[in-house]
Order: sequence, then structure tokens, then C-alpha cells
Amino acid sequence: MTPIVILPTDTGEAGADLVGAVITQEVRQDGARRFRKGHRISLDDLPVIAALDRSIHAVRLAEDDVHEDDAGRRIAALIAGDGLFAREPVQSRVNLVAGRKGLARVDAGAVFAINTHGSVGVFTVPDRLPVVPGKIVAGAKIATVAIERSILDEIERFLAGRDEPVLQVKPFLPHIVGVVVTEGLADAVRDRFERTVRDKIAWYGSTVLRFTHIPENPGAVAGAMRDLLNDGADLILSAGGNMMDPLDASLQALPAIDATITRLGAPAHPGSMFWLGYTNRTEIPIVNLASCSMYSKATVADLVLPWVMAGEHVTADDLASLGYGGLLDRDMGWRFPKYDADSTEEHDEPI
Repeated sequence: MTPIVILPTDTGEAGADLVGAVITQEVRQDGARRFRKGHRISLDDLPVIAALDRSIHAVRLAEDDVHEDDAGRRIAALIAGDGLFAREPVQSRVNLVAGRKGLARVDAGAVFAINTHGSVGVFTVPDRLPVVPGKIVAGAKIATVAIERSILDEIERFLAGRDEPVLQVKPFLPHIVGVVVTEGLADAVRDRFERTVRDKIAWYGSTVLRFTHIPENPGAVAGAMRDLLNDGADLILSAGGNMMDPLDASLQALPAIDATITRLGAPAHPGSMFWLGYTNRTEIPIVNLASCSMYSKATVADLVLPWVMAGEHVTADDLASLGYGGLLDRDMGWRFPKYDADSTEEHDEPI
């Protein structure tokens, strides 16, 4: 880039030489914006420049320079995977927006590596955030008005051959959900609980096969879970019980259906009494809804359920990772599924 200072008087006979130069500052006069940073000068702009009462700063781009808007588009195209679409630049920022409901997956290591390249900036939502269509998942831009093409080429080589994209929105998969309840509930409470669970499951595009309310007995729980599995359930929710009790009926029932616990307890609050297991041969998840999870929409279960619904196999390490950011106070509401919304309209904001 070659920096230049343009005076209003430069727009005379030789003014055509200014066409294509890029303005490096916002230009205002009489309270109105005349040019934004990054604006490419055209022939139509020369009379406007001639009427200014000040000089303006600009650069002439070299052959190897890529304008900020074009650079933002290219970076966005390099990092975007399935379920995302790019909007047009707003002050060089290209936003990647969710095109479907699902689980945003972000490779934080790749984002860091990209951001070590000069003035490149990629900024995202946290990994594993449930999103709806219209949610801005990431932005891509450069801080300067242009960048060397070689830097973009280097980023492209770094990303080439990767098995997974830097960013994607994994769709929620339809599940048939069976619910086993061992906690005795009064009729009104039972209705509220079933309505809450049905609404949650429907939000993911899944259906509840049935609710089975049974006494807290290991044999009865095992029989209920086995019947649900035989009838096509590919996800079991186990409601009630006491994870701290080694004689808890639901925990005792798992060996009888050839299932094992992935982890007892979660390093988070509320919902630390959460547990997760899988059937050993079919790998069907069994998700516990502790008492505080039976009606709430903001517990550990509501962080893990989107992972399960997106078809991910949740490991003990995945659950251990919940500890970082696991203090789920009111300010953490943005991390949970928006069960009352199927889409949003987040707008681009100039920065």
C-alpha cells in the first residue's frame, strides 16, 4: 500500500488518477458522513471530494493487496462449514449466520491460529452453543483497509485438508424419546413436568414415545427402560432419583439393560446431580433429569442435551469440561437453548 493525502484541488484534470484509491478514515462534513473507511474512490466521488473543506487520507493498493471487504469474504468462505451462510460486509465485517437450528461447533485452536496472521480477526460464539436460524455465529474481518494476498494464501494452506471445518452448525437429529419417572408426582405437578419435557423435546424436532411413571424399584425401572428400547426409543430420559445413593433404582437398573454410566455428577451448578450413561451395544444415551432439571430450562441437562440431540457421543472428558464456565448463574442465560424461539433476526452492527 502507498499512503497518499488527497486535497480537494487534486480533483482537477488529473483527478481520474485517484479512482480506485482506498480512503483510510471516515470523512464527515457539516455533520454528515461523506465517506466511510475503506471506501474505494470512483469517478462519481470526485465532485464530492472537490467540495470538501479538508484533505483526506487514502492508500493506493499494490497488486498483492486485497481490499478489506474482499479479504473478509475470503476468510469467511475458508472457515464456514455446513449450516452457515455469509452476509455481505458491513464496514469490512463479514458475519456468518446460522441457516438452521442446531449446535454450533467451533474449533478454538484453529480460530487462534488464524488470528495470529497479521491483522486478521475471526471472532465466534463459544463452542457447542445451541443456535437458531438467524443467529450470528461468527464474524471475519481485517483491521486494516487491505492485507497482503500472501497472508490469505497462508491461511488457506493451513486450513487445507482438514477433516472438519473451523465452524459449522450441526443439525439436531430427530429422536424418539422415552421417559422413565421414579419420583412420585401429584397430578398437577405431573402434568406440568410432562408438558415441559414435551415442549423441550419438540424444540429439537423430536417426539416423546411415552412417559412411564413407576415405583422406585430397580426391576421396574429396568423393565420400563427395556420396553421403551424395544418400542423404538433411541434416547431415554430418567427423571427423579438420587445420584448420591448407590442403591438408587435407576442406577441399579442400568446393568440389567446392559448400560453403563459415563459420569456421575457434573462440575457445574445448578444441576450437579446430573448423570449420563449409554447402552453398551447400541450406544443409546440415557440422560438423567435430577429434580432441579425436571422443570427448569437452565441446568446442566440443558447444556448436555443439545450435544446429544446433535448426534454427538458425550464422553467423560466432555462432561469434565463443563467446569470451566460451569457456574450457571442468571448471567449465563445466553448459553442455554432458546426453547421459546425457533429463529431470530440478529442484525449486523457496524464496528
